[in-house]
Amino acid sequence: MLSFTIATMAAAFVFFVLAQRNLAPKYRISMMVSALVVFIAGYHYFRIFNSFEGAYQLSQAGFSYEPTGKPLNDAYRYVDWLLTVPLLTVELVLVMDLPEGESGPLAAKLGFAAALMIALGYPGEMSESTALIGQRGLWGFLSTLPFIYVLYKLFAGLGDVLDRQSGEVATLLGNARLLLLLTWGWYPIVYMVPMFVSGYPSEAPGTLVTLQVGYTIADVAAKAGYGVLIYAIAKQKSVEEGYNVDTMVEPAATT
Repeated sequence: MLSFTIATMAAAFVFFVLAQRNLAPKYRISMMVSALVVFIAGYHYFRIFNSFEGAYQLSQAGFSYEPTGKPLNDAYRYVDWLLTVPLLTVELVLVMDLPEGESGPLAAKLGFAAALMIALGYPGEMSESTALIGQRGLWGFLSTLPFIYVLYKLFAGLGDVLDRQSGEVATLLGNARLLLLLTWGWYPIVYMVPMFVSGYPSEAPGTLVTLQVGYTIADVAAKAGYGVLIYAIAKQKSVEEGYNVDTMVEPAATT
């Protein structure tokens, strides 16, 4: 799964860098942000891959993996999220093409809330207490508060923005918000898995694998998949503004 994700992020990076040239100039920045997101994620997954290989080795019998005594460094994953999750909200704001003076403040608020959500979740992930009413549960609850704020801004605060879009763009923007909801909602579900398993992680190696696979699936959808959806929105908006997206779009000539 880690190898699959590294390959996916690398392929997505190449696609986003090349595809941005087929968009109207003002939407290219959203594609470059998408490329930055998957580049950061791909690098950190490479580090997670190496950390996982260092933490486990094939048993003598060759049928299972055993801990080597070196810890699996999950800090790589949280550093990745701390950088990329705020950028995901920025992508959506940029492609909405809000009136002048609205995009910057909204992107700053959503980006800060997203970073706070990750920062609050990290102590719980690192805590040895995995009880629902304990360190993991407490920090998980605190992390949920900025998550709710982000959802409120995206669904309640931006409803009028969708009303100003064309039918197809409004549908794509709505799908992007739903994808954020589904993927970001998947993370806390995976986060809570150790709360219901005794002996995690030393006595429950299967739970550790479940945690890593669950996070990995969410990352592929929330970064590479989400970026493709952002591209579709930018492409449709470019078409509606009179650009030919089948060829490389050039900036309008000045007179």
